[in-house]
Amino acid sequence: MTKHSHNHVETYDGLIGFGLDRETDENTVIYYLQKFSDDELMRTIIKKLSADELEQIFSMLNRLLKNHLTHREYHTLFLKDNQ
Repeated sequence: MTKHSHNHVETYDGLIGFGLDRETDENTVIYYLQKFSDDELMRTIIKKLSADELEQIFSMLNRLLKNHLTHREYHTLFLKDNQ
């Protein structure tokens, strides 16, 4: 059974753009992140990223997780370990 889902990118039919309003911004970020994390795209782009770019992405994601998730949310939602 698959633990991860990326349904928003498959079902969202609203505007993709940034700066119009908060709801559109949120939907656009979800859409972009799900598109960005596509396995085929990742296989293509990962080798082209510099070490600095890899570190920036990793650091930003870690900072967001640390700043916005509780310990329990981190384990349940990100690690999917249901601790």
